[in-house]
Amino acid sequence: MSVAKKKKHLFRLRSILLLATLTVLMLPLGSLYFFSLYENELVRQTESELIAQSAVLSAVFKQLVDVQNQGLPYGIIIPKKIISEGYDNLSDLKDDHIEAHLDLSNDPVLPRRAHAKPSEIFADNLAQDIGIQLKDILIDTQKITLAGMRILDMHGTVIAGRAEMGLSLAHIYEVKQALAGGYKSVIRERVSDEATPPLASISRGTKIRIFTAYPVILKDRLIGVIYLSRTPKNLLKHLYENRNKVMLVASTILIVTLILVLFVASTIARPIRKLIEQTQQVTSGKRDHITPLKNPIINEVALLSESFANMSNTLSDRSNYIREFASHVSHEFKTPITSMQGALELLQEHAADMPVEKRQQFIGNMLEDTERLKRLVTRLLELAKVDVMEAVKENTDILECLTRLTNRYSERGLSIVLPNTSAVVLIPHDSLETIFANLFDNSLQHGADQLNISLECTKETAVIIVSDNGEGISSSNKKRIFTPFFTTKREEGGTGLGLGIISSILQTYDGEIKLLESKQGEEGASFEIILRLI
Repeated sequence: MSVAKKKKHLFRLRSILLLATLTVLMLPLGSLYFFSLYENELVRQTESELIAQSAVLSAVFKQLVDVQNQGLPYGIIIPKKIISEGYDNLSDLKDDHIEAHLDLSNDPVLPRRAHAKPSEIFADNLAQDIGIQLKDILIDTQKITLAGMRILDMHGTVIAGRAEMGLSLAHIYEVKQALAGGYKSVIRERVSDEATPPLASISRGTKIRIFTAYPVILKDRLIGVIYLSRTPKNLLKHLYENRNKVMLVASTILIVTLILVLFVASTIARPIRKLIEQTQQVTSGKRDHITPLKNPIINEVALLSESFANMSNTLSDRSNYIREFASHVSHEFKTPITSMQGALELLQEHAADMPVEKRQQFIGNMLEDTERLKRLVTRLLELAKVDVMEAVKENTDILECLTRLTNRYSERGLSIVLPNTSAVVLIPHDSLETIFANLFDNSLQHGADQLNISLECTKETAVIIVSDNGEGISSSNKKRIFTPFFTTKREEGGTGLGLGIISSILQTYDGEIKLLESKQGEEGASFEIILRLI
């Protein structure tokens, strides 16, 4: 699998951090959502309990009316189709089933219940008798359920309860709808006489009270209303009562957080730590270079690892190059210096009795050695210059450059056949001229007097082939021709740096040079140069 394909499966650092941040953010939001659902469930549970209690009291109420009235019609007739403007969520009790429907997040919280008013229609004797009989039942039931209980007659007058006896609640919103024959439940504000606990702010349930108005219907006639109310269970108290479950949820959140921390640590910290270990080993000399991490997971860490590996390899190659280069330079300088030193020692000791011809020979040898050193220094400066060369955005016409060089080298006995076509390449004129000049010099040193240049262009590159009719290159030397200081023409002034200079210039401008294999029977050497077109 290629490196490009591997990168597709790596995560980006920002994706990891975004995932971690969103997860941390979702934990408290999820907790709040959990509390909201839990609190709403407590409201529903409270309403369900009030409905159950109302159903029991309604059954008792109907039984007492039926017995005492001896089955005679009693109450207000309810039309089959109730038309009441503004009445919503009305439920027909003929289905004998009412479900809790209050929703703390959607249903409005109404103001506190208004006070009872004097009744315009007094309760009849039957209703008063039933109220007296239900009073003790309400008191005993209230001790257990802690609910506020009122029994109303068919006109909304309180006939049983601890307070508001004989007063009317017909003007209350939910009672009004129950008197029309429909069940109604509402949420109202609750103001407690006790101080609010500090943690109660996270719960709405401590500031509300549930009211239910349950119509009592006997044979399609409304005979009364069961009006109950109760505050939902305190959320904090309920959580304490179910602390084992709460601890389980808290433990789950803690485990998720720890897993998230370990995940972030393994995806970010672990590969970076391994990369640091490699750099420390390279710094201490325990290893030569850094290798890319096998499982970086994150795209940015993978790129960083590859960059470090490329940098360490480049530095290692550069170090080896400098070491070998210094060895070659010292060897190349040592030979003429040793020769000059020997000649000077002989002249110093035997100059007086040495023949003039011999003395001139030694002086001539020393002049040749100084010329050789001068050429080496010049070439070394050229090589150092191209090694640190930065690419310049300049264009050069190949044929125009070759035409200028042709006139210069024809005077030195080198006949150059130019290509029929030309191309403009991405390289400065002086750099391209240096490349061709070094190749032409090599051809002259190897006895060539004719040189053919061909040019072919592809979609993005220009391919230049330079062929001469010189001595050619032996099979044993073909692999060494690009090695610095390697030359077979040292006596003719060769330094072995020409091809190295060409290679460095081409590398700067994304080009390349290579030696072509000679066909059987052909003489000379052929080089292929590839340059980028504009």
